[in-house]
Amino acid sequence: MTTAPTAPPSKHLSLGVIFLTLYIDLIGFSISFPLIPRMLTYYLAKEGNDSVLGWLVRHVEALAPPSGQNPLLVAALVGGVLSAAYSLLQFIFAPFWGERSDRLGRRPVLLLTVAGTALSYLLWAFSGSFWLFLFARLFGGAMSGNLSVATAAVADVTTRENRAKGMGLIGVAFGLGFITGPAIGGIIGAVEPGPYWTRYGINPFSAVAFVATGFSLLNLIWISARFRETFVPGQGAAPPERTRHPIRALFAIRDTAIRRANLVYFLVTLIFSGYEITVSFLATERLGYNEHQLTYIFVFAGVISILTQGLLVRRLVPRFGEKRAAIGGMASIATGFALVAFAGTATPVYAAIALVSIGSGFSNVAFSSLISLYSPADEQGKVLGVFRSLGSLARAVGPLVAGVIFWWSGSLVTYMLGSILLLVPLAAGLSLPQPEK
Repeated sequence: MTTAPTAPPSKHLSLGVIFLTLYIDLIGFSISFPLIPRMLTYYLAKEGNDSVLGWLVRHVEALAPPSGQNPLLVAALVGGVLSAAYSLLQFIFAPFWGERSDRLGRRPVLLLTVAGTALSYLLWAFSGSFWLFLFARLFGGAMSGNLSVATAAVADVTTRENRAKGMGLIGVAFGLGFITGPAIGGIIGAVEPGPYWTRYGINPFSAVAFVATGFSLLNLIWISARFRETFVPGQGAAPPERTRHPIRALFAIRDTAIRRANLVYFLVTLIFSGYEITVSFLATERLGYNEHQLTYIFVFAGVISILTQGLLVRRLVPRFGEKRAAIGGMASIATGFALVAFAGTATPVYAAIALVSIGSGFSNVAFSSLISLYSPADEQGKVLGVFRSLGSLARAVGPLVAGVIFWWSGSLVTYMLGSILLLVPLAAGLSLPQPEK
């Protein structure tokens, strides 16, 4: 097995640059989360029930049981369909950008994808129609290669022994970004332009879109000024084969450990992503939370995730190993699901969310580290691109399936089923080999 190259002297500076790159990017991505229900209401009122959005809402409502016509649930599931479309574009393009970074270097691909992300937000700012808004989101999904390339850059600048610590920084950036972004979006979302500007496509959410554009441009300047190339292509190795299709690329990987770890990660993410979209409905059902109180759930989960990946993972994974961390993480998620299935008050609900967040933090870092450690040094971008692509596919399918199960069967069945199904990847993970260091 090929070992990773020795980390360059600029390792600490490079990790800091990668961290801020991801943090700024995720603020821009998550800044629209609090606005999704109001955005759907706006476009539906503007374009009518006969529009594309109206057709989508009617088909989502048709999935609900007779007693399930909850407007918030309908809006969330329509938003889930849009997120699924975004994730499908990520699924297609993540290995493409990862493979390109193996050919061209990490820096030029990051510059290109961040510039594309800024353009997608700018299109959103002028989205006077739902069609243009949808195109902007899909274009943003296609250009969102930042994570797979940044993950490969972390692998470039860390030793094999410290790989999990580096991957933990990615998780911290995620947690901070998903706390900061929605908070900014909720505040700036109250700023609406006057009616004069609607002729130019300016809409009630343009202020947020312009701020997201600004964050992406700031990110672009930051990468241009501070990001030093972490990988020089062609160092005595043949260029990797072109990535034609993510699924085909997965099964074309000769190393069985990489394939197996990818499939286990896919199953875990598929099940976990259903929790992400249904936990707000569970809090509404069990705790009577309104939209404002639901932010407590996400902030709490984000803080636990940051502490887990910023402190616990960095200390415990090097001691116990990536495989044990992955197995322990999956077990913690399964236990949290079983607890939340029967929780009726705030204390057990928050305890369950803490278990799920801790488990997710350990499993995400452990799997990304395992995939990186299993992979040859000259194919980190390609292999990690396939890894992130499978995660995007899982996040496209999981929320839709879980949402329908939640509607028809309720929270108890949804979370107990999730807890039981997690036993499949947990058992499969036990056969993963220990990576060489």
